[in-house]
Amino acid sequence: MAHIAIFGLGYVGAVTAAALASDGHDVIGVDTNPTKVDMIASGRSPVVEEGLAELIAAGVESGRLRATTRGADAMAASDVSMICVGTPSRPNGSLDLSQVERVCDQIGAGLAERSGHVVIARSTMLPGSTDDVVIPVLEKASGRQAGRDFGVCVNPEFLREGSSIRDFRHPPFTLIGSDEESAAQTVSQIYRGIDADTIVVPVRIAEMVKYTSNAYHAIKVAFANEIGAVCRQQGVDSHAVMDIFCRDDKLNVSAAYLRPGFAFGGSCLPKDLRALVHHARAMDVDAPLLEAVMPSNRRQIDRAFRLVQDASRKRIGILGFSFKAGTDDLRESPLVELIERLIGKGYELRVYDRNVSLANLHGANRAYIEREIPHIASLLCDTVEEVLAATEVVVIGNSAPEFAEVVELANDDHIVIDLVRIAKDPPAHSRYEGIGW
Repeated sequence: MAHIAIFGLGYVGAVTAAALASDGHDVIGVDTNPTKVDMIASGRSPVVEEGLAELIAAGVESGRLRATTRGADAMAASDVSMICVGTPSRPNGSLDLSQVERVCDQIGAGLAERSGHVVIARSTMLPGSTDDVVIPVLEKASGRQAGRDFGVCVNPEFLREGSSIRDFRHPPFTLIGSDEESAAQTVSQIYRGIDADTIVVPVRIAEMVKYTSNAYHAIKVAFANEIGAVCRQQGVDSHAVMDIFCRDDKLNVSAAYLRPGFAFGGSCLPKDLRALVHHARAMDVDAPLLEAVMPSNRRQIDRAFRLVQDASRKRIGILGFSFKAGTDDLRESPLVELIERLIGKGYELRVYDRNVSLANLHGANRAYIEREIPHIASLLCDTVEEVLAATEVVVIGNSAPEFAEVVELANDDHIVIDLVRIAKDPPAHSRYEGIGW
């Protein structure tokens, strides 16, 4: 059983406090608002949430849950502190971390004479907030050092209002951001009764996962609503459409495509997206999310071009030519556009793709090269080694298995620009650049 002080008794803090107390932990909630403290002390919930009032009442009755306005008292009675205060938006959209700083100052004062205490940041904060705000304030207030005298972890919550108790009991995973093994183990023990995998990652990854999740959820809502607007204009049942859409758990509702890398291309996605956007406009349906996808895709090609520019070398090799490994499809390949830009800027190029050579191509792809990009034919090489021998910068453009060794094959004079994360663990040296990592 852990002795836990929870700072902040709003929605997240109240749910966390009640759930942990019901799991047998000794929990003391802290809040500057005496009304919230009084409500919990009397066994009532300070927020409306299904099942929460019953949990709080049971926790108070058992003696495992209490509350106070005095942070010092809570620190004296605990070995773990959780930061659960709000991080609201400022008018310009930036985060207001003043509540976090105030709580860290309180916690820090309580750390001055203690060792082994673990501070858990559960509030939603952008990557870097723990390193740049939480730890400095704790160290200043305590006169002690994080990682030596006390531990710090990030433990994002994934709770939905209206179902938070169920979400707490059955999360997709328990995420712990920590650079200290002992602190991570302390947090893991707190959640030992939760039936979910525990994932321990560096602090900034944990901070970013929370924002990635919420941004994706927001995009899903906006996407469904724009599809609904298009459907309504045509008398199509949008819920029937989305019900069928969601039954595809191989591509639609899955990890497919959710991997940072280069721009999309090919014969389907660009064409069909343009057609849908045009269709919506023709019916006077405003679909800003759908309209923004193609410009966003072009920005990824811009990023790749800038990476080559920043290398400040003229002889460039491109490995992969088709839009996707294992195919010879050149239609709307973003690599073709990148090659065209580089040629236009005077770079000397060599290109290799096992599946793309004039000797093997036929039909639409051969006609495409001969009609649209005949000059690229003269740049094609027969092997990866030929490209490496003739260039200073090597761009890995698709995930063909034969490119997996290129990072190792490149010599010390090469710069490797990886657009697909060909290696699971990319090298950490100045001769390697990833487009999104």
